[in-house]
Amino acid sequence: MGDMDPHIFAVAEEAYKQMARDERNQSIIVSGESGAGKTVSAKYAMRYFATVSGSASEANVEEKVLASNPIMESIGNAKTTRNDNSSRFGKYIEIGFDKRYRITGANMRTYLLEKSRVVFQAEEERNYHIFYQLCASASLPEFKTLRLANANYFHYTKQGGSPVIDGIDDAKEMLNTRRACTLLGIVDSCQMGIFQILAAILHLGNVGFTARDADSCTIPAKHEPLNIFCDLMGVEYDQMAHWLCHRKLATATETYIKPISKLQAINARDALAKHIYANLFNWIVDHVNKALHSTMKQHSFIGVLDIYGFETFEINSFEQFCINYANEKLQQQFNMHVFKLEQEEYMREQIPWTLIDFYDNQPCINLIEAKLGILDLLDEECKMPKGSDNSWAQKLYNTHLNKTALFEKPRLSNKAFIIQHFADKVEYQCEGFLEKNKDTVYEEQINVLKSSKFKMLPALFQDEKTISPTSATPSGRMPLSRAPVKPAKSKMGQTSKEHKKTVGHQFRNSLQLLMETLNATTPHYVRCIKPNDFKFPFMFDEKRTVQQLRACGVLETIRISAAGFPSRWTYQEFFSRYRVLMKQKDVLSDRKQTCKNVLEKLILDKDKYQFGKTKIFFRAGQVAYLEKIRADKLRAACIRIQKTIRGWLMRKKYLRMRKAAITIQRYVRGYQARCLATFLRRTRAAIIIQKFQRMYVVRKRYRRTRATTVVLQSYLRGYIARQKYQKMLREHKAVIIQKRVRGWLARLRYHRTLEAIVYLQCCLRRMMAKRELKKLKIEARSVEHYKKLNVGMENKIMQLQRKIDEQTKDSKSLLEKLTSLETAYHSETEKLKNDVERLRMSDEEAKNATNRALSLQEEITRLRKELHQIQSEKKMIEETADIYKQETDQLVLELKEQNTLLKNEKDDLNRRIQDQAKEITEVMEKRLIEETKQLDLDLNNERQRYQNLLQEFSRLEERYDDLKDEMKLMVNISKPGHKRTDSTHSSNESEYTFSSEITEADELPLRMEEPAERKAPLDMSLFLKLQKRVTELEQEKQSLQDELDRKEEQALRIKAKEKERPQMRGAELEYESLKRQELESENKKLKNELNELRKALVEKSSPEVTAPGGPAYRVLLDQMTSVSEELEVRKEEVLILRSQLMSQMEAIQPKDDKNTMTDSTILLEDVQKMKDKGEIAQAYIGLKETNRPSLQDYHLLNEDGELWLVYQGLKQTNRLLESQLQTQKRSHDNEVESLRGEIQSLKEENNRQQQLLAQNLQLPPEARIEASLQHEITRLTNENLYYEELYADDPMKYQSFRISLYKRMIDLMEQLEKQDKTVRKLKKQLKVFAKKIDELEVGQMENISPGQIIDEPIHPVNIPRKEKDFQGMLEYKKEDEPKLVKNLILDLKPRGVAVNLIPGLPAYILFMCVRHADYLNDDQKVRSLLTSTINGIKKILKKKGDDFETVSFWLSNTCRFLHCLKQYSGEEGFMKHNTPRQNEHCLTNFDLAEYRQVLSDLAIQIYQQLVRVLENILQPMIVSGMLEHETIQGVSGVKPTGLRKRTSSIADEGTYTLDSIIRQLNNFHSTMCQHGMDPELIKQVVKQMFYIIGAVTLNNLLLRKDMCSWSKGMQIRYNVSQLEEWLRDKNLMNSGAKETLEPLIQAAQLLQVKKKTDEDAEAICSMCNALTTAQIVKVLNLYTPVNEFEERVSVSFIRTIQMRMRDRKDSPQLLMDAKHIFPVTFPFNPSSLALETIQIPGSLGLGFINRV
Repeated sequence: MGDMDPHIFAVAEEAYKQMARDERNQSIIVSGESGAGKTVSAKYAMRYFATVSGSASEANVEEKVLASNPIMESIGNAKTTRNDNSSRFGKYIEIGFDKRYRITGANMRTYLLEKSRVVFQAEEERNYHIFYQLCASASLPEFKTLRLANANYFHYTKQGGSPVIDGIDDAKEMLNTRRACTLLGIVDSCQMGIFQILAAILHLGNVGFTARDADSCTIPAKHEPLNIFCDLMGVEYDQMAHWLCHRKLATATETYIKPISKLQAINARDALAKHIYANLFNWIVDHVNKALHSTMKQHSFIGVLDIYGFETFEINSFEQFCINYANEKLQQQFNMHVFKLEQEEYMREQIPWTLIDFYDNQPCINLIEAKLGILDLLDEECKMPKGSDNSWAQKLYNTHLNKTALFEKPRLSNKAFIIQHFADKVEYQCEGFLEKNKDTVYEEQINVLKSSKFKMLPALFQDEKTISPTSATPSGRMPLSRAPVKPAKSKMGQTSKEHKKTVGHQFRNSLQLLMETLNATTPHYVRCIKPNDFKFPFMFDEKRTVQQLRACGVLETIRISAAGFPSRWTYQEFFSRYRVLMKQKDVLSDRKQTCKNVLEKLILDKDKYQFGKTKIFFRAGQVAYLEKIRADKLRAACIRIQKTIRGWLMRKKYLRMRKAAITIQRYVRGYQARCLATFLRRTRAAIIIQKFQRMYVVRKRYRRTRATTVVLQSYLRGYIARQKYQKMLREHKAVIIQKRVRGWLARLRYHRTLEAIVYLQCCLRRMMAKRELKKLKIEARSVEHYKKLNVGMENKIMQLQRKIDEQTKDSKSLLEKLTSLETAYHSETEKLKNDVERLRMSDEEAKNATNRALSLQEEITRLRKELHQIQSEKKMIEETADIYKQETDQLVLELKEQNTLLKNEKDDLNRRIQDQAKEITEVMEKRLIEETKQLDLDLNNERQRYQNLLQEFSRLEERYDDLKDEMKLMVNISKPGHKRTDSTHSSNESEYTFSSEITEADELPLRMEEPAERKAPLDMSLFLKLQKRVTELEQEKQSLQDELDRKEEQALRIKAKEKERPQMRGAELEYESLKRQELESENKKLKNELNELRKALVEKSSPEVTAPGGPAYRVLLDQMTSVSEELEVRKEEVLILRSQLMSQMEAIQPKDDKNTMTDSTILLEDVQKMKDKGEIAQAYIGLKETNRPSLQDYHLLNEDGELWLVYQGLKQTNRLLESQLQTQKRSHDNEVESLRGEIQSLKEENNRQQQLLAQNLQLPPEARIEASLQHEITRLTNENLYYEELYADDPMKYQSFRISLYKRMIDLMEQLEKQDKTVRKLKKQLKVFAKKIDELEVGQMENISPGQIIDEPIHPVNIPRKEKDFQGMLEYKKEDEPKLVKNLILDLKPRGVAVNLIPGLPAYILFMCVRHADYLNDDQKVRSLLTSTINGIKKILKKKGDDFETVSFWLSNTCRFLHCLKQYSGEEGFMKHNTPRQNEHCLTNFDLAEYRQVLSDLAIQIYQQLVRVLENILQPMIVSGMLEHETIQGVSGVKPTGLRKRTSSIADEGTYTLDSIIRQLNNFHSTMCQHGMDPELIKQVVKQMFYIIGAVTLNNLLLRKDMCSWSKGMQIRYNVSQLEEWLRDKNLMNSGAKETLEPLIQAAQLLQVKKKTDEDAEAICSMCNALTTAQIVKVLNLYTPVNEFEERVSVSFIRTIQMRMRDRKDSPQLLMDAKHIFPVTFPFNPSSLALETIQIPGSLGLGFINRV
């Protein structure tokens, strides 16, 4: 390749060969100025790879890779003054290859799209090609709806003044673009959506504004471009027109809408257009990457970098600055690779070399990206509220002018600056830098677009906050050294906009990621040289070319290549590669000397190579020469092998052919003779057959012709006669039919007319009725109508009431008149009576006045007549009053009835309205619930998909670590010092052959060339040592196995002895009681010592509140005393219960199981002992219902079958009682075991107290007190957490418990205050006594001479230490970090921590160390500590991944660490539950959000590992405990075929029962609670465990015919009820675990229900909603009757089930996925524990850590 002209294919071929040869990823970096041909070179390189390698699948991936070029060029390239097809974005394409080096897929990353070109083009430039392609294709029918026009019509395409490129047809390019989109899987609908958005951008550019004043503007009414834009985008015209002319300003209290000026509106319109185009660009790149993505595993890749070249225009802005900055970085990478690294390696290998000077552009890069560089100042100015381009320019002048030689200021401008790049000086205009760096767009306009009816448009803006994966922004976590420093208290109301990264920051991070990618690969450089600056063909500018060659460092590269050594091999690689050129005698033990000897023979010119320390360096062309010699040698050997093999094959073929020819000749000659004889016989027979055949044919033909003629004549004559008869018959019948039809038609016409008239009447009447009904409904619905009706009725009622009142008043006045008349009448009658008496008395006197008497009598008669008249009038008035009263009462009743009717109608209407409202609300709530369920389901699916990917990633990471360990092991085994040459090598081996060992392809993912050390034989001494060690390990394993067997036999013997000698139990009980008494006495001693320590602490305590002895400290002591008292009371209760149980056990004598099964007296006693005597009758009735035999079998026993029912009931009762006996016995055994466990725990606690006491006695008094208090505090916190969990479900009990605790605390605080007073008094007295003693000692010392002074031993004095105000931080040195990880993570035993210390203590310690590093603002320390912590947790989980306790412990601590990072992050959402002191402990310098994501992923991995451990432990228990074991003994009766019958419910030796499963679940739950795991996380673990139990049980049930019976269904129901009872005991019913058992419950119900009629089928279909159709049919097919009273399920019944469930859309899968893991979530659970109160126990070995 070096002797030929440079070609892009040669570079691509070299990269491809190096990838295949060196097993390393490659990169091709295409660089050069704008217009030099970079894009075309990159396309040719990709075309070479697609042609040479091909695709690994039938999907033609290479065509898709090539098809991505037209799409990206159309949306990312444009015409500039220097290039007609200039790339206005950078791209890096990774082409993936498999192990056979065929293309599997590709991935594209883009860099800094030039968005400003969408809205502005300079003179003689164009917008992006896609806009002109659209305008050129506007006449196509599918583009009519876009309402496009010529390119000169649109503002965004006519600014450059040259919409056409010579030699380019935009319409044809549009066809190529659409064809490429189709090839990449972008469907036509998506393509039309893309074109619709692009057309909308063009119309948006034509939107004009009219200025109303200096600060506001408007859009003309019904503005056509805006109307078209809104139609295409599917948004409202008014909203878009409003927000184009206004913006929203939000203050702390209110929100304002402010009009904007015309210039601001135009800028906002352009910003919106750029934003839409950028999001569309990212969306297209995402879809291209999805199309290029392959599911096959990628083995290696070649990256092709096509990025914008160095640019300088008349006006250079922010885009040109970023482009030239990227070229500076690429030039630096080229210098590092070609110059620095090359010359440094020569120096390192001590090869004679003269350094070559080259241009280093690091100062220019520092000017741009260093601290206080151009980008840093630009970002700082963007953060300023009133930052501007002018102020930024002044900052640049003040910072860099006259301080940096590469930075200059133009003479005639104060808004520009000049940078000396590696290629040329470039002057940049500062105008627009800030706006382009901010890249802001109004949020209101985006919200309008998000509410679009066009489905594709909201999809572009749904992930605006997350950076697109295709854009090359930093995908990893943010470097801590560049993390923004956060204030101690975050401001309220900070929006997300303030945290948005600027464009310059994003571009700098993307370049950093690109440099890391390029440095991780082997680079190949393509330098494109531009022949002239005028785009003329066949014109070569020598000066311009030399300038470019100097600028890009090609001349220095040529000098290094001419003087240097471009090829190099290590000695081992050279030996492995060219071993074929060596003879056996040339191979020495020293590889370096061997290589020197061989090279002296192969290359005579010693100047062509040099020997370094570890490598051999070759001049250009020497490696090719060696490769040629090696290929010739291999070719000669191949020819020799081919010659020998071909001769042997040809000889073998010749002998086989000769033998076959002889055999064929023999068979052919015999066959020919037989054929001749056969031919002669057949010829003679054929002549005879022909004679008879011809005679037979002629005779048969004659007879057939004669018979046919006769038959035809008969049929013809009969046909003619029948035709005549049919004709006459038809005419006769036609007359009758006409008569009837005409009558029927007339009647039909009449009926139709009548029906039409009736129908019209009905329609008219219905229409009238509908109108009337509509009016009535409208009136009925209107509340005003009701009000009017009610008002009218009320008025009428009031009027009638008034009339009634007036009439009652009249009647009262009439009655009063009547009464007055009656009184007058009575008075007159009395007067008259008196007169009559007086007259009678004076009769004698009035005898003379007889005439007067007669007149008086006449007057009396007249008065009587008047009286009668008055009485008759009174009667008439009373009658009229009664009639009027009756009428008014009747009227009032009628009005009341009408009022009640109206009220009822009103109530009915209100009730209907309320019902309708309820129905509407119920429907809306149902929809809302369904939508929320669907969203939750989608969220769980996404979470599960993410966690599955995370699980796959962890599995690959573990595999990678294993492979690294294997490689390290291989390298360690294959060191040269441990190798020796085998002296017994075969002498018959050719001197040109070599031996090699081939590694297995299944174990290593990469085929790597093995080093020569592996090819040599192993060191025999090392091999013998390893073999001896293996045998020793096997012997040790065997001895351990024997010891385990002995222990098991000993345990069996002990059990047998216990059964034989029950009387020894009493002695053991006495021994245990004595031991318990000793433990109690020891506990009392410890308590006394503890009380003494407390007293000493209280006496020595300071009066401060926070110090030991203060109120808070004393409260904790009081809590400790109260809890210890409660513990003592509980211990006494346990002892009482234990004594009672022991007495019961001594009273109960062991009996034989069979006797207990059959003895009726014991059963009778158990029946009498039952609390509820109705249970037996209820069980008898239930069993009678379930086991009732068919009617046809009743006559076998008696007439009505009562005897059989009684017998069955007694049997089932006996079984139930027997099962109750067994459960009582098991519960008794469990209680005994639990008591033993308590004894053991008390022993352990006693031992721990003794150890603590021994440790405390060794410590000084003050440290002793602190250690004991620390121990008591940890114990009390554990007990407090226990009580919180105990009363979590009953807040009232917990509240009462807290109140009682507070009361005790207050009483104890009062007592302590009294004690403090007494202590103060005693201290004062002590001071007085101490002064007196000092005075006495001074007097005595004056009297003693110096010679009398004797050195006395000085006793140590305990100096009281002041208690510090700790800040909740831990300080450690950088070099102590491995020790911290080792002691706190790798060597930590979870059991000791869970029992003795605070739950989550390692997490708290690690976070306090992180806090200190954050306090120091040391990003390296934070990063190192977090990385070491994560790696340490992974390492310990990898080491002890099968231990449930370890995995649970680190899951709890990882979650606690994650919660601490959230709680103290300073974010408002996590600070709600913090105390003010905890808020002071928040992180101040670093944002660890990305590390929180890493910890969350780690927690997910640990959770998945925990689930796998649970599954491995539970898997052997489930089938035996849930299906095979008889929990309810005797229910199964006669077993189905294939299952042996068990005589009792007690499990065999080595099998698992349901109790085993429940004990294991208790073990899991208690372990997780001890480790302080979050309750929500415990619920998720329990739910996963129950799912595993249900899935495994159901799968085994579906696969085993012997398990599908009625009795087994009953067993399963009972087992499930026991599991539910366990959930209730643990308060886990709301964890969702019960729902996971629903398929198993329904399968058990399916086994028990009746399966005969259609009603049964309907019931089964409605009941079994959690089972699939395949599962239901499988259970019905496997159902096996266990006795003669059951029947198999008929085929017709199963078909009925299938017909009823055919519309159900469920999975056809039969078995449940037992490996399914539910997605896990980690709800935020803040800790109330104060960090400054945490003490570090000495048992952890963390003495090098100091509390701050």
